[in-house]
Amino acid sequence: MSQWSQVQQLEIKFLEQVDQFYDDNFPMEIRHLLAQWIESQDWEAASNNEAMAMILLQNLLIQVDEQLDRVSQEKNLLLIHNLKRIRKLLQGKYHGNPMHIAVIISNCLREERRILAAASMPVQGPLEKSLQNSVVSERQRNVEHKVSAIKNSAQMTDQDVKYLEDLQEEFDFRYKTIQSLEQSDKNSALIKQEMLALQAMLNTLDYKRKEVLSKIGRVIHEIDMLMSNMLTEELLDWKRRQQIACIGGPLHGGLDQLQNCFTLLAESLFQVRRQLEKLDELLTRLTYDGDPIPVQRPQLLEKVNFLLYNLFRKFFGLEYSPLHFLVKATIDKNVSTVSNRRFVLCGTHVKAMNMDESANGSLSVEFRHLVSLTYCCSFSTSLYGDSLPVVMISNVSQLPNAWASIIWYNLSTNDPQNLSFFNNPPAATLSQLLEVLSWQFSSYVGRGLNSEQLNMLAEKLMVSYNDYQLSWAKFCKEHLPGKSFTFWVWLEAILDLIKKHILPLWIDGYVMGFVSKEKERILLKDKTPGTFLLRFSESNLGGITFTWVDQLENGEVTFHSVEPYNKGRLAALPFADILRDYKVIMADNVPENPLKYLYPDIPKDKAFGKHYSCQPNEVSKPSDGGVKGYVPSVFIPVSKILNDSTDPHSPSDLLPMSPSVYAVLREHLSPTVIETAVRCKHFHS
Repeated sequence: MSQWSQVQQLEIKFLEQVDQFYDDNFPMEIRHLLAQWIESQDWEAASNNEAMAMILLQNLLIQVDEQLDRVSQEKNLLLIHNLKRIRKLLQGKYHGNPMHIAVIISNCLREERRILAAASMPVQGPLEKSLQNSVVSERQRNVEHKVSAIKNSAQMTDQDVKYLEDLQEEFDFRYKTIQSLEQSDKNSALIKQEMLALQAMLNTLDYKRKEVLSKIGRVIHEIDMLMSNMLTEELLDWKRRQQIACIGGPLHGGLDQLQNCFTLLAESLFQVRRQLEKLDELLTRLTYDGDPIPVQRPQLLEKVNFLLYNLFRKFFGLEYSPLHFLVKATIDKNVSTVSNRRFVLCGTHVKAMNMDESANGSLSVEFRHLVSLTYCCSFSTSLYGDSLPVVMISNVSQLPNAWASIIWYNLSTNDPQNLSFFNNPPAATLSQLLEVLSWQFSSYVGRGLNSEQLNMLAEKLMVSYNDYQLSWAKFCKEHLPGKSFTFWVWLEAILDLIKKHILPLWIDGYVMGFVSKEKERILLKDKTPGTFLLRFSESNLGGITFTWVDQLENGEVTFHSVEPYNKGRLAALPFADILRDYKVIMADNVPENPLKYLYPDIPKDKAFGKHYSCQPNEVSKPSDGGVKGYVPSVFIPVSKILNDSTDPHSPSDLLPMSPSVYAVLREHLSPTVIETAVRCKHFHS
């Protein structure tokens, strides 16, 4: 079943979440019509490869054209109209920046997977609940309402300034007309009457000047209050949501609304500043005793400039992706905390780093020319503005622990400048950590963890599924009991294994993965012989094994587990092909594949058939050809299992054998002789 088909079967509360992240940037009509094609493309890779992104964009447009041809034949006028509009939109919006649409589609697919994972969990996690508080939504609506009201007030004040300008021009014209008259004419009754009218106009001008200044003052005050209270609080919430999204959590909306609010406020402030500039022009042409402009205008202009400065200082540079951010580093000599550090980046004589614009316009820095990194304890560093946490490593082997640090930091604090955090890292609740771990799987390998899998991880941490406080050391520093590695290193190796070697199987939900040996026997004991499941090794880093159930002649149920396959072996032979071709040699029997049904009862070929690299070859004889002078061959994993043993066999039990070679042996040798040869091989190894 396609991912989109699964999404359409969700409950309405989850469908509403899906609806939030589809808009004109990537219309839902295209997601629906091209579901299977979209899911078969590697949008994540394309988001970092412009040539690949351009090819995918062109292919996307071709797919849209094909849909247009289809609906044209069906004479569906509405759909034809929408598809033409969407095609024009996609072409115009992304032709010059194809990586942008790859980022958008990759994020949409990732969000769908996260929502599917959340829907499979028994309850919504505590972190996600905190992000969906109704109070937050109410505040967002209030912010939008106030920003709209401020924008309207600023526009209405524009009309008042224009009226004031027209009134002053009329006054100026009539006053200059009187001034140009001869002195004898100025004493006439008509002129005296005109002078009284001018005095009334001047009184009106004075009143309108005070009124405009008062309105400008109110607009400035409203902006100040909004920025100081509600908007700052909303921004802090958004930054917290960014922290959560950085570690795989939900990409809740809100940035578009925030950017729209900030843009409208900036426009209003610039509009007010233009109004103050216009008042200054009017002042140069006319002033009088008690004129309010020279008294009030400087203070108002200073306040506007201060608010603009704060607006750009606090809110400039927001980006959609949680993994991109703008940061400006400064040296803070007043900070005395011993944990604060300063690093000196030493590059070549040319440069130490490259700065490029990414697909969505954010700043990215690559330390490509870095020669050395010197630690200096005489100064401290602080961030000008806020940033997601950054961990600097000197070797790729440090990457797992670096990512663990980011996860723990974002999970535990929303203080972007808590530089002493890891001096004494706080504990996290198990429910929070398990939620984040599920996010890691949904964001990195396309499918989150269900309640049974999370329970197994809780057992791995030797705690119950409740609000037990879990320490940083237990998560990332202390070795698991009887093992030479930590919990996080074990889990990160599994993520790497899934990503590189069994991703399609994991996304399809065919890898149970996190199940203990005891639990797997409970699951398999009542199943049809040949039923098997796939689980991750608990003793080998990045290993996956399969266990199947069998039944002896006396009715006794037995279980067999193959030695775990790691990335080295899976790089040589795809895992789906291993499951298809796997053979065992039981005592006095010929090799046969014991794997019949994927737990609970899915025929093996039905589950994995589409993932086989090729169809299984018919067993051929030497005369069948192939490359001239050679017998065609494929490698088949073969294991020897004794009837009286239920223990997993050792690596030496695996015997690669081509079908053609086995055919020759079977044609000329008896099963007993073949078994003897296998036993001899086992003895000498």
